[in-house]
Amino acid sequence: MDGAEEMDIEQQSLSLPIPNTSSKRFGIKNSIQTNFGDDYVFQIVPKNDWTSMAVSLSTNAIKLYSAVTGQYIGECNGHSSTINQIAFSGPSSPHVLHSCSSDGTLRAWDTRSFQQVFSVSGGSSQEIFSFSFGGANHNLLAAGCNSQLHFWEWRTKRQVACLEDSHTEDVTQVHFIPGYDDRLISASVDGLMCLFDTGGDINDDDHLVSVLNVGTSIGKVGFLGEKNQKLWCLTHIETLSFWDWKDERIEASFEDARALASKSWITDHVDYFVDCHYSVEENRFWVIGGTNGGSLGYFPVSYKETRAIGPPEAVLSGGHEGIIRSVLSGVPGETMDNHGIFGWTGGEDGRLCCWLSDGSDNSQSWISTLALKSEKTRRKSRHSPY
Repeated sequence: MDGAEEMDIEQQSLSLPIPNTSSKRFGIKNSIQTNFGDDYVFQIVPKNDWTSMAVSLSTNAIKLYSAVTGQYIGECNGHSSTINQIAFSGPSSPHVLHSCSSDGTLRAWDTRSFQQVFSVSGGSSQEIFSFSFGGANHNLLAAGCNSQLHFWEWRTKRQVACLEDSHTEDVTQVHFIPGYDDRLISASVDGLMCLFDTGGDINDDDHLVSVLNVGTSIGKVGFLGEKNQKLWCLTHIETLSFWDWKDERIEASFEDARALASKSWITDHVDYFVDCHYSVEENRFWVIGGTNGGSLGYFPVSYKETRAIGPPEAVLSGGHEGIIRSVLSGVPGETMDNHGIFGWTGGEDGRLCCWLSDGSDNSQSWISTLALKSEKTRRKSRHSPY
């Protein structure tokens, strides 16, 4: 594991409750001690071939692990403040990992040597909350820097635009739209989602295509639908909405999403939402809700003719003791690869949990066989920058 640290393996044989027939149940079996100390997990992202995963921590470090075994690989150090997003490059540069931070820098790392190979700065007193690569020629790097949007030609590190008028508060999300390389969506604490055309000389006046008003601080956005024409949006007050960005209209809004999910969860209740998951193959959507005690549920969402949030189709419990911050997984009932791994979770208790199928014929029970956890007691409060 990490350097010369001691590793203790603690066997925990848990008696799992009989699962509801409509959901897959998870529980922890083993735990592996690691030296996370007082830090906790912000985000987990996979390499394109799923051989490794990167984990950003509250110590401003990024650690690399095997996505199959949990084996520690190495770490990247250099940021001096909170790491807000990490992401691997595409297939052309599979070993390159990108990160942005509240220290005002966006960096790239070679995960073979763990050395920094690229860095740009958002400027004095700027925090970078999100970034995305795209553009018509795949040459642009966009980032949310405080309330501004910055654009660089990433090959030369030359800044080509700075949009100052589109948002009035911190830009929490920027995404080039898959399949529409010159279209960029930004989302902000000001409650607005903005659509930009990034072709030509980018400016606020000529390249802002449309504005969608969510009405409250936006935490996460993503895409769904066969051609990625739809948007989902999670807010910091746990509401969920769906939008058609091409037609510039809202399709469904769940102002009481947390209450609806809790009502459908017979054995527990939702305290917060972690993320959402969309299956292109099945054209199905789940919102992922967690409890302060460390359980997680995958709730199917119907947002078209019938609008409803159903009972959880997968439940992860027994692995964490606090808030879960990041989920890396596949579709409920399926595994991500041929090793039977359903996914990984990380949280404010400092644990990384690996969730596996138990191999039963009816696939109703799932277990976690790896948990990388800290030696110290964790804080129970949830961290949020807003």
